[in-house]
Amino acid sequence: MTTTDLRIDIDRLLHRLHALGEVGALPGGGVCRLALGDEDRRGRDLVRGWMDELGLRVSIDPIGNVVGVWPGAEDGPPVLTGSHIDTVRTGGLYDGNLGVLAGLEVIETLQEAGVALRRPLAVAFFTNEEGARFAPDMMGSLVFVGALSVEEARATVGIEGATVGGELDRIGYAGTAPPMPVHAYVELHVEQGPVLEREGVQIGVVQGVQGISWTEFTVHGVSNHAGTTPLALRHDAGLVAGSMVAFVRRLAREIGGDQIATVGRLRLHPDLVNVIPNRATFTVDLRNTDEAALQQAEARVHAEVEALARAEGCTVEHRPLARFEPVAFDRGVVDRVEAAARELGLSTRRMPSGAGHDAQMLARICPAAMIFVPSVGGISHNVKEHTEPADLEAGANVLLRVLSDLAS
Repeated sequence: MTTTDLRIDIDRLLHRLHALGEVGALPGGGVCRLALGDEDRRGRDLVRGWMDELGLRVSIDPIGNVVGVWPGAEDGPPVLTGSHIDTVRTGGLYDGNLGVLAGLEVIETLQEAGVALRRPLAVAFFTNEEGARFAPDMMGSLVFVGALSVEEARATVGIEGATVGGELDRIGYAGTAPPMPVHAYVELHVEQGPVLEREGVQIGVVQGVQGISWTEFTVHGVSNHAGTTPLALRHDAGLVAGSMVAFVRRLAREIGGDQIATVGRLRLHPDLVNVIPNRATFTVDLRNTDEAALQQAEARVHAEVEALARAEGCTVEHRPLARFEPVAFDRGVVDRVEAAARELGLSTRRMPSGAGHDAQMLARICPAAMIFVPSVGGISHNVKEHTEPADLEAGANVLLRVLSDLAS
């Protein structure tokens, strides 16, 4: 049997997806496995156990990235696939997990068929892709490609005060594996958006990832009585923050194209119904496939918040949280993904990724690409996240064909 005749076992893939989904399961559906917490440790142990069952050579690096390698006929850098298994606080079953478990399914399918590949084939799950507990997101893959030092990553303080290094040590996932060269990287992922479902397309051929800019702003004003302080004498930090919520939406529309802008977190202090806020902290998330446009959006956001604060008699400070330039994936690997889907009789659409992924970091050290499958209702980072089994199967079969081709 040739690799072009092979198909993955969707029932086996679904079994692993649901078994992993039971680790950190939430009432009513969904899952919570924040990076390096106890549930993440349990999920890591489960997936690592499946790697052991498949006879993979498992290694763990100092930031906790786990890689399972299936040797090929020749030594050398592996063809790598994977994603992450950490989640946001109210996550679903597929985000990240699909890429890791589909990689295991591809290897098991090839093993059962007695296929011998020339190059090693490997599956990885990277630490703290979500960034929900520790910033920045995609931390593990950043360290993996040498763009962030282990020391800096370990020193990162999370939302509740714990450090990455302390938690890695606590859960037993601070490894010693050295940096690993990679021949090519392909990641299967749910789209996390509505485009594929809306257009009735089965496979998204991902050409690149939008640039991302995250900034936290803190506006300082003066608390005072909400009933006795005239509007002209107020220094209302909340007014500045609220004005920025409206501004970033207006900005995205003015720039147009692929520009996205969001205020995702907003906190007022002292947070009382009858007190003018003396402090407002909010985040601005800017994304664009064009670096020049992204820089324009950043400059306009900073200028606007400064002008608003000055007009209200407030001061403002800012703190960068994450900044990644847009990434274009390797044209040759992108073409392979499209060709594999079409050979399987699947409809395709070339598209950018609106979300950040480990693949954009791996693209710094090797040819890389991604495969998207539809998200029902475009919903992700939500307990109702769902992708139909037929679409999961289609995506995994495309992954099987592309990985086999690259490793042969």
